[in-house]
Formats: sequence, C-alpha cells, structure tokens
Amino acid sequence: MTFSMAHIKTGGTTKGNRDSISKRLGVKVYGGAKVRPGSIIVRQRGTKFDSGIGTKLARDFSIYAVKSGIVSFKRQEGNTVVEVRQ
Repeated sequence: MTFSMAHIKTGGTTKGNRDSISKRLGVKVYGGAKVRPGSIIVRQRGTKFDSGIGTKLARDFSIYAVKSGIVSFKRQEGNTVVEVRQ
C-alpha cells in the first residue's frame, strides 16, 4: 500500500533577478541658474566635469558652489568645466 503525499512546488527565489538602486547621478543645476554656496551642481563618478572658478570638487567627485552666482558650463582643453560667475 503506497501513500501519496500532497505536494505543491514552491516558487523559489530567482537568481539574478535583482537590481541595484540607482545613484541619481548627473547635472542637478543647469547653466544660467542661480546657486548659493554649498549647492550641488553635478553628481558624478570620476571627473566627467571639472570644477572651475567658484566651485569645488568633493571627495565623491561631486561639484558644488563655494559662492553665490550663476552656473556656466564651458569647454576648455577638451574638458567641460563648471563655473559659478557673479
């Protein structure tokens, strides 16, 4: 006499079906916009944009304003430079 047990296959977790949380990188304030000191202008990995007059490069390569003014982007020696002008 054989007994058959009720059996339901459970849906196991799928490997490789995960994704990392996006880091929200990119330009946060565009050219011509006003900024105050401490405002983040660009979030980036590495130096896609270089910091110029009125800006500083943070440890995580973000560029932020160190003075109030208007943001401008310009090409200089093959690089894009971010500046804050009065």
